Amino acid sequence: MHVNELTSQIIAAAIEVHSQLGPGLLESTYEECLCHELSLRGLSFKRQQPVSVVYKGIRLECGYRYDILVEDRVIIEVKSVDALAPVHEAQLLTYLRLGGWQVGLLLNFNVVRMKDGIVRRVLNLKE
Repeated sequence: MHVNELTSQIIAAAIEVHSQLGPGLLESTYEECLCHELSLRGLSFKRQQPVSVVYKGIRLECGYRYDILVEDRVIIEVKSVDALAPVHEAQLLTYLRLGGWQVGLLLNFNVVRMKDGIVRRVLNLKE
């Protein structure tokens, strides 16, 4: 499956979760429900896995964990905040860089319309 089709399916799953729950719940609730929706759509995913930092050639576990990795290709950071801040996008880009992934979605469920809470970022791995 092409990554654009995959991100479209993930976004559709997020919109479905948001349409069922609305805004105002905890991130953990949205993450759990989104994972259920992804599984209903036949998508494989991993949750809350560690992301290592390589420092001077040594792999270190520093406590970083991504929220969801779908089909080993797309990182999802789930938020439930009044407004996304630059630090949220920086977090997503850092996970992409550290994990060697190219595409990530930042999903803020604390919005009136889910489409207003979606940020898609692509990292140029050649940098």
